[in-house]
Amino acid sequence: MPSTATGTGRVVGVFATSHSPGITGFPERADPAQRKAVEDAFADVRDRIAALEPDALVVVSVEHFTNFFLANLPAFAVCTADSYLGPVTPEMGQFLNVHQHQYPGAGPLGRHLYEFALESEFDPSLVEGGMAFDENFCVPLKHLDPESRYPLVPIIVNGVNPPWPTARRCYDFGRMVRAAVEAQNEYQRVVVVATGGLSHWVGMPESGTINEDFDRDFLARLESGDPERLTAYSRDEIDLAGNGAHEIRTWLVAAGAAASPFETLVYEPVPAWLTGTAVVAARM
Repeated sequence: MPSTATGTGRVVGVFATSHSPGITGFPERADPAQRKAVEDAFADVRDRIAALEPDALVVVSVEHFTNFFLANLPAFAVCTADSYLGPVTPEMGQFLNVHQHQYPGAGPLGRHLYEFALESEFDPSLVEGGMAFDENFCVPLKHLDPESRYPLVPIIVNGVNPPWPTARRCYDFGRMVRAAVEAQNEYQRVVVVATGGLSHWVGMPESGTINEDFDRDFLARLESGDPERLTAYSRDEIDLAGNGAHEIRTWLVAAGAAASPFETLVYEPVPAWLTGTAVVAARM
């Protein structure tokens, strides 16, 4: 990794959220108290982001075979377009209760991040156009940026199909993202948002089951800020929380970008949304 930050850009905030389609598509199915707690936490983060006045958001998520497939499934991908369509189809928009539209992109920052990654001995895929969003970005951004004000750099991490990048590799990728932001001058204030997880099973008989012990332990590791605890997961340990739990890799990227402990703003196991649902903020 290039050793010295020569720019004036800064990561001024880091957050992570779940992105279950139920959060926006069928919120009424959740227990009313749980729904309110989750929506209040999203509103809190929305206000915090607005107060930070970011020039761009680096948004890290997985991709559910909307753009990538088994014939081409990168461990990491950096997107560099000037706009992104989301949701990918009007029908998905109806399902997610998100109006289909173009999200603004921070193309120059995306290109800088990609080039910086190569110089830092990472080899992400380059996505210069054609990337469309599913619930990965549309669900959290409906709450965090409902007017689509902030230009985005989407980053994709493989959390849907093995083999996956290791927990340590994801954390180190986040460290690289922070260094890349600090090495440029065009975007002075950058916020990182990760989305995915926590425990859930996708297309499995266990769907609707939530592993609260895993979720609470993962959140405790985030709150500790200890990289060794955060990156000690094996594949088998994550498997205990479901095939969807491998999405925590996006949160590990965020943890690397923050390099600080996190505060858990909400955690609710919501069977109606099929997901252990959480929202966290780095104590920067």
